[in-house]
Amino acid sequence: MANEPIVHVVDDDAAIRDSLAFLLDTAGLVSRTYDSAAPLLAQGAALAPGCIVTDVRMPDMNGLEMVRRLSEMGVRHPVIVMTGHADVPLAIEAVRAGVRDFIEKPFDDEALLSSIRAALSEQAGTIGTDGQDPEVRDRLASLSARESQVLEGLVAGKANKVIAYDLDISPRTVEVYRANVMTKMQARSLSELVRMTILSR
Repeated sequence: MANEPIVHVVDDDAAIRDSLAFLLDTAGLVSRTYDSAAPLLAQGAALAPGCIVTDVRMPDMNGLEMVRRLSEMGVRHPVIVMTGHADVPLAIEAVRAGVRDFIEKPFDDEALLSSIRAALSEQAGTIGTDGQDPEVRDRLASLSARESQVLEGLVAGKANKVIAYDLDISPRTVEVYRANVMTKMQARSLSELVRMTILSR
């Protein structure tokens, strides 16, 4: 259908592009693939409605730079970045730049599809964004001092062992606090936790 939203997949790895296109097709979603940011950016404001799924690391321009360029061009498509574990700090920076979500590799197909469907619904205006949610502020207020310190470390993109070193506690203790924070904040993933924390400020 002409008005059907399109999932724009940007990745320099042909195998990943093909597997994502297959996954989206199987899920009944229309996709278009790009081997770099350039052909997507070339469409500018004429980019078909939908959302963008991109790898955070690409040779010519990384996903974060692409998001900034899109923003400068006035393109407001929700963006989901895929990231390797080592790139979580970069993905968190992307959330600060306006990315809707980040998915850590290897990702669960359903987690990615769920994020894509939420992004498409958001662009269609059928659900709101999380900005300045009073419930989120209440959840943040319910955290203990130590849980808040661990959350700050996570939002800064620090690994558990770095947070442990900073707070002079064991990495295992950080894991316990991190689990408590996820539960109290009702976050299903690290990206959701980071996003709701950043947007509540």
